Amino acid sequence: MRRLLLAALAATLAELSGVALMTTAVWLVVRAADHPPMAALTVAIVAVRALALSRGALRYAERLAGHDAVLRYLADLRGRVYESLLRQPVRRHSGDLVTRLVSDVDAVQDAVLRCLLPACAAGLVGAVAVAVVPVLAIPVLLLGIVLPAAAFAVADRHLRALAPLRSRLAERTVGLVHGAAELTAFGALEDELARTGEVVADIGGRERRVALLTGALSAVGVLTQSGAALALLASGASVPVVLGTLAALEVFLPLTSAAQRWAEVRGSLARVRELLTARPVPSAGEELPPGRRIALVGPSGAGKTTLLARFVTPEARGALADAHVFHTTVRANVLFAKPGATQDELDHAARVADLDLDWDTVVGERGTAISGGQRQRLVLARAVLAAPPVLLLDEPVEGLDPDHADRVLAAVLAAAPGAVVLVTHRLSPLAHQHFDEVLVLEAGVITQRGSHAELVAVPGYYRDRWEDEGITRGLSAPA
Repeated sequence: MRRLLLAALAATLAELSGVALMTTAVWLVVRAADHPPMAALTVAIVAVRALALSRGALRYAERLAGHDAVLRYLADLRGRVYESLLRQPVRRHSGDLVTRLVSDVDAVQDAVLRCLLPACAAGLVGAVAVAVVPVLAIPVLLLGIVLPAAAFAVADRHLRALAPLRSRLAERTVGLVHGAAELTAFGALEDELARTGEVVADIGGRERRVALLTGALSAVGVLTQSGAALALLASGASVPVVLGTLAALEVFLPLTSAAQRWAEVRGSLARVRELLTARPVPSAGEELPPGRRIALVGPSGAGKTTLLARFVTPEARGALADAHVFHTTVRANVLFAKPGATQDELDHAARVADLDLDWDTVVGERGTAISGGQRQRLVLARAVLAAPPVLLLDEPVEGLDPDHADRVLAAVLAAAPGAVVLVTHRLSPLAHQHFDEVLVLEAGVITQRGSHAELVAVPGYYRDRWEDEGITRGLSAPA
């Protein structure tokens, strides 16, 4: 805060030096036209040099202090935002996380350097100008409050109208990129391009209208500045005072752009503030002592993954349904769990997860160069290598055939040294593996809990699901 105050003070003094420089230089030129003795101009000459040097030095000091303060704050803010994101639900999309960490945090820099500091400097310069020349109160009010408020209103209304259009454009762009082959195959590509073009044209039209309005506001600012100078000149004010007025009012002209930028960054600031003040995800209310094993089952959308997120602690690791696979080798992907692991440890993790890929195979972006089953087993090998005190498994063998899935899951559970929380829609592993408790979720509510044997003995979702699986197993069994 102290550095920001120094930056604001330096910015104000730099602007005042500029005004004084203009006034003194004009007075010097006018006075020199009368050919007075050199001694009569000495003070003004020294003042011009001193003011020119001080303005440059103060501008440099303002930039240095302002950027130093903001960049220090941003470094701390990014750490706090990252810690807050870790405590939030896992349902956030990766794009949202990147926006919070990069774009929204960077907006704080613009809010301070391009909005708050210029506004503070303009306010202090305006107060001095009105104190020296009271008739400047009206143009200062117009340039410092009315026009920025109008620019903010225009920009804010524009951004609100533009947000859904940008969202539609993003959706259509993603659809075109990922669905180009299907659109071409069904002859729908041209229609989709035309609809996307309509959205682009709508956005472009709105942008042009806003540019016209903001340009008009800037023109009004320049006309106000010129009108104030002409009014002073007509009232008999001296030329130095008139040109000093122009220099003083020049400070207010950037406020129109600052108000527009404030409208743009306000949403980012609100999101950062919301994130920093958000409460952490509440715990699941279940104790997880070493070795305890809990299974979560229920229909799709029942809230299993949401409940799993409440078991996440700093020591928890696992194979989640949306676990990321990096665009690098199999070895590098697995080593993220334990960078110093030996080759024997890697081989053990691969055997447990039944990972049959060469260690130097490049898996592609998000694992697109390998099959879905291989991707699942790579993520499992990473979880096995981590050997965490709490192992979280969210549909860890999805995509494998049932027999293979049961074998891999059994090996992973046998290798787990600590507590385990498993989310699954298949009940057969729960019948053959020991779990201390099975929780049944329906519509976000735990409706049943107990061991596998206890749950199949009473009516409810679990027994119905178990009977359905039994019918399926019977139909798929060889005759």
